[in-house]
Amino acid sequence: MYAVLLSAGLIFIAEFGDKSQIMSMTFATRYRARTVILGAGIASALINLASALVGNAIGDNLPEHAVRVVGGALFLVFAVLTLRNLAGGDEVKEPARGRTAVLVVGGAFLLSELGDKTMLATMTLSTQYHWTLIWIGSTLGMLVSIVLAVLAGRTLLQVLPVRVVHMVSAVLFAGIGVWMLFG
Repeated sequence: MYAVLLSAGLIFIAEFGDKSQIMSMTFATRYRARTVILGAGIASALINLASALVGNAIGDNLPEHAVRVVGGALFLVFAVLTLRNLAGGDEVKEPARGRTAVLVVGGAFLLSELGDKTMLATMTLSTQYHWTLIWIGSTLGMLVSIVLAVLAGRTLLQVLPVRVVHMVSAVLFAGIGVWMLFG
């Protein structure tokens, strides 16, 4: 139980303010909360499973620079796509539904987590504790972080116009993208 709690706590703290939490908040302004939680949750389970099983082998096979370049470019694309939503004005559009929305959220979340500090933390912990316990704990820690981000994103919509939320999200995505490319 110690390994589960350790990995859940460590991953939860590492996710606080992380790009995946920002992405979850932003997706929550467009998609239904359960869609974001389901898509991001499935992606979390998959990425944490891969991290726990493969361990340090991923770090040996994927050059860190290539992961940063792809991730940075992906976040710049997210910024541009978010800015496109500004053309729609302040009205709240009907959220997308179904498997396609879950796949969009899950795929974006999965790609954003490749090479992330939480992936590396999960790999490292799995070298010291049984991979199953680390997988369960790290996935639980991420899920709690995702749920909090989704709730925060939904709350923002009640306080701020959609236009402001999208503008701030685009700036944050662009900043993360630039940081990943040049930081």
